[in-house]
Amino acid sequence: MGLFDKIKGEFIDIIEWTDSTQDTIVWRFPRHQNEIKNGAKLTVRESQVAVFVNEGQIADLFMPGMYELTTQNMPILTTLKGWKYGFNSPFKAEVYFVNTKQFTNLKWGTKNPFMLRDPEFGPLRIRAFGSYAMKVKDAKLFIKEIAGTDGEFTTDEITEQLRNIVITRFTDAVASSKIPVLDMASNYDEFSKFIHEKMNPEFNEIGIDMTKFLIENISLPPEVEEVLDKRTSMGIVGNLGAYAQFQAAQSMEAAANNPGGMAGAGVGMGMGFAMGNQMGNMFQQNQFNPQTGAMNQPGQNTPPPPPPVEQFYMAVNGQQQGPFPIASLQQMAVAGTFKQDTLVWKAGMAAWTAAGQLPELAVVFNAVPPPPPPPIA
Repeated sequence: MGLFDKIKGEFIDIIEWTDSTQDTIVWRFPRHQNEIKNGAKLTVRESQVAVFVNEGQIADLFMPGMYELTTQNMPILTTLKGWKYGFNSPFKAEVYFVNTKQFTNLKWGTKNPFMLRDPEFGPLRIRAFGSYAMKVKDAKLFIKEIAGTDGEFTTDEITEQLRNIVITRFTDAVASSKIPVLDMASNYDEFSKFIHEKMNPEFNEIGIDMTKFLIENISLPPEVEEVLDKRTSMGIVGNLGAYAQFQAAQSMEAAANNPGGMAGAGVGMGMGFAMGNQMGNMFQQNQFNPQTGAMNQPGQNTPPPPPPVEQFYMAVNGQQQGPFPIASLQQMAVAGTFKQDTLVWKAGMAAWTAAGQLPELAVVFNAVPPPPPPPIA
C-alpha cells in the first residue's frame, strides 16, 4: 500500500448509522482520530438526528436526509473553524446520532407502598405500577443535559431517573385527589391524563417528550385485600342466617348418603337441625349490614318479642276444651257455639266464670251480628 492510499484511508467520506438495537438513544460515530474530508456524505435516516460537536461544543444539527458536507450546510462549524472562504482540507469533529423514535413499554412502579388517607377506610398503604412512552424532543438539549460524551447511551441509563420523577408526581396526584381507593379503577384515564400533563414539562427540561403514561394497577397490601374480599363475600351472601340453614341442609343430605346407614343419617340430621337452628339464631342476631360495613350487635335493628297471646279454656257439657285464643272464640261466637253464659277460665283466674262477665271477652260478642228482623208481611 502506497503512502497516498494510507493517507486516503484515514479520511472519512461516508457517515451513517443503522441501528440494530431497540434501546439505544445516542450513538457516536467511531471516527478514531480520522478526519472527515471535504464533501463527505452524511446520511440521516428517519427517526434520527445527527449532531456535530467541535472540541466539546455543540455545532450543527442535521435532520433526516442525505447531505454533502460543505460550508453552506455547516454554518456553525464553519464559524467555529474560521472557514471564511470555504475549505478544502479534512477536518475533525465528533458526530452523534440521536434516536428520535418512541421508546415504548418503559416500566414504572412503587418500590415501597406509600401512605394516603382514604375517605372510606382511613389510613392506607397502596402500591401502583404501569408503563410510559417517551422520545427525544430536543437532541442538542438532551446531549448537553443527559448524554454528554457517552458514545452509546441507552434507555437503561435514564429510566431510573425518569421513574423517580413519575413516582413522585403520581404519589402527589393520588394523595391530593381524595378519590376513594375503591373508585380509583374507574379514574385511571383521568389520573393518566392529569399526571401526563403535570410531568411532561419536567421531561421537556432535559429534551424528552413523554408521549404516553398508563396506570395498570393500584393495589392494596395483601392482608387488606383479604379482609376486603371477606367483606365482599359477606355482602354477596346477604342473610347469613338463611345461608347457615342452607349449609346445614346440605350437610344433612350428605349424611343421608353416608354408607353408615340410617342410624348415621339420623344422627347427622339431628346434628344438622341443631346446628342450623343455633347458627341461624346467632346470625340473625349478628347480621352484616352492607350499608354501614359492620356487624349488627345483639339488640340492634331487631324487633322485641311479641306479647303473649291470651288463651281461654271453656267448659262444654262438663268437659274442658281448649285453650283457644280470642280469635278462635270470636269465630265460635259467630257460629253460635260460644255464648256469653259459657264458662271460661285462663291462667291466673280463681274460678270458672261466664264469658260475658269478662271485659277482655267483650270484643268477642261485639262482633256477633244481632238477629235479623222479622220478614215483612
